[in-house]
Amino acid sequence: MNAQSLSQKADHLRELHHGPRILVLPNAWDASSARIVEESGFPAIATTSAGVAFTLGHSDGQIVTRDEMLAVVARIARAVSVPVTADMEAGYGNTPAHTADTAKALLAAGAVGLNLEDLAPNSTTTLNPVDLQTEKIRALRDSSKSLGASLVINARTDIYLGQIGDAATRFDRTVERLRAYRQAGADCLFVPGINDRDTIEKLVRALQAPLNVLIFQGCPTIPDLEKIGVARASTGSATMRATLGLTRRIAKELFSTGTYSSLLEDSVPFAEANKLFTASHS
Repeated sequence: MNAQSLSQKADHLRELHHGPRILVLPNAWDASSARIVEESGFPAIATTSAGVAFTLGHSDGQIVTRDEMLAVVARIARAVSVPVTADMEAGYGNTPAHTADTAKALLAAGAVGLNLEDLAPNSTTTLNPVDLQTEKIRALRDSSKSLGASLVINARTDIYLGQIGDAATRFDRTVERLRAYRQAGADCLFVPGINDRDTIEKLVRALQAPLNVLIFQGCPTIPDLEKIGVARASTGSATMRATLGLTRRIAKELFSTGTYSSLLEDSVPFAEANKLFTASHS
């Protein structure tokens, strides 16, 4: 895909964060799930790093290599016509130079956006210093611009998800970090781990920038998130894990009773599944 086409897709993805409708992303983990999401009418595809990791036989948490992740992203980008934004964990290398390399490789794979989390390497409880994280965001911006397609950066902080630090200061520390990330060039700000309406509303008001919320138990509905002013809502690995739940039900039914009603219920017919990958999407 040439730079002009990538730039147009990046611009379109960026515009989707500015309404009037909330951008909803049921995260995909392979080409077939991405095609199902596209066929359902969604205007962009986001990937889930956890879903990709599970598919490749790894646990989640910066264990998948950059090359492994990019190979999956490239297959997804080839399979769909809408913009693709990839969950690239912490950028696969904890220096601005490493992050710049990731930006270049991501564009080469055909994606036009990414999530970048602020966890330090090999940790679920330690965050990168703000100065380092902002340098990484600037490196993403500068590197992708130099190639003619400015990546859509979804800058994530794990303060709430990892319950990092004093709960009493969690909100203020989150706002401080995300304002710095926005100033460094982030297009959207991602706070996984929050599901109460009051906190989400406070973040929307405090940040005055596109906010991404992760959908999980107890989270407001999509229409309610839209009313609050949330710009983007994503499912993370939940969609993939729901398919694992279906697979478990199928396996248990076959093993315990020999029946297969759960196998047939809502199954996509073979001809429809095959049609997802016609020549126009190969």
